[in-house]
Amino acid sequence: MKQATKEQVKAALSITLAVAEAIRELGSIPSGHLYAQLMGCVDLAGYTRIIDTLKNAGLVAEERNLLTWKGPVLS
Repeated sequence: MKQATKEQVKAALSITLAVAEAIRELGSIPSGHLYAQLMGCVDLAGYTRIIDTLKNAGLVAEERNLLTWKGPVLS
């Protein structure tokens, strides 16, 4: 398997943080609606990995395809 470059790691972190921030600001959003907004930037497999990462970190919960922010409340 090919090792990720520094730029690829930075890009992955940037989009993950941007998705987390969008969910945090909205409070909750249907997953399909969020993916529709991102599908020009990330494929479905990448989107699924981002959401799974956020869920595994305890920042986002998903119930019936509704993503809800569970992380800290920032002022």
